[in-house]
Amino acid sequence: AVEVAKPALMRRLDLPARDLRLLDPLFVYPSAILGRERAVVCNLERIRCIITADEALVLRDPDADGGAAAEEAVRRYVDELQRRLVDRADDLPFEFIALEVALEAACSFLDAQAVELEAEAYPLLDELTAKISTLDLERARRLKSKLVALTRRVQKVRDEIEQLMDDDGDMAEMYLTEKKMRMEASSLDEEGLQGIAGNNAFGTSVSAPVSPVSSPPAPRRLEKQFSFARSRHSSFKSSESSQYNIEELEMLLEAYFVVIDYTLSKLTSLKEYIDDTEDFINIQLVYSPDFILHHLSCLLLNVQIKDHVKKGCFSFKSASFTLPGS
Repeated sequence: AVEVAKPALMRRLDLPARDLRLLDPLFVYPSAILGRERAVVCNLERIRCIITADEALVLRDPDADGGAAAEEAVRRYVDELQRRLVDRADDLPFEFIALEVALEAACSFLDAQAVELEAEAYPLLDELTAKISTLDLERARRLKSKLVALTRRVQKVRDEIEQLMDDDGDMAEMYLTEKKMRMEASSLDEEGLQGIAGNNAFGTSVSAPVSPVSSPPAPRRLEKQFSFARSRHSSFKSSESSQYNIEELEMLLEAYFVVIDYTLSKLTSLKEYIDDTEDFINIQLVYSPDFILHHLSCLLLNVQIKDHVKKGCFSFKSASFTLPGS
């Protein structure tokens, strides 16, 4: 494990402090995937990492929620990422492989929780339809609370993936390897322009005087060449989404969108089953003999109270009270 100070990380990767707060275990933030100029920030359930074109910086915090389970999830993520890099069978850049492993870990974890919730909920609900008990009703209430919380987390991951797929610019930001290669090529071009400008300045100083109208001085030509290089770099940044072939990333995101959407559909079906069971139990309670007897007793008691009020007195056990004005 390597400890990295936040200010150093922010300077190194050009990341704002708000992005690093997403990874801070002291704060509870929903899932998020952010594409930046030099990194991809991922907060996907138990996997919190910063992915660059060359490495993945994964947060490891034994004191975080989940404890040993969260630590085990991080270890599995690192092992799976290393395995895929060794057995790489396609041309995916490093940042996409790291992102795919994080998405797979998050989707698998959420789906496993959904399956566990289904295995506990459906038998309980079937038991409630056959026989109503206070203990089972309390268990069903707790299960419904867990279902609502899990659905919210699954929905958030699904929304993050969908939002990325709907924005070509956000997907283009995540092509870190290609951006790095183009920036390096642009730096080489700028160095070449500087060399040419230096040679031209030296040649002008030893040549015969020329008219200032026909040829600008060397510093002005150097400024024009730098301006040209900067304009090329600016146009490169502004047209990223059109330069990159985003189909590769879009297909990767779509595969995991299908997985998380299936998990969400299972949770939605479970919620509908719970609602139907609640309606069935309410109907049973309304037409049960105990319920009718209880309401009949309340109705008779209400009639008796009204009768005593009309007569001007109200008795409860052995006590007797006379109403004012009687």
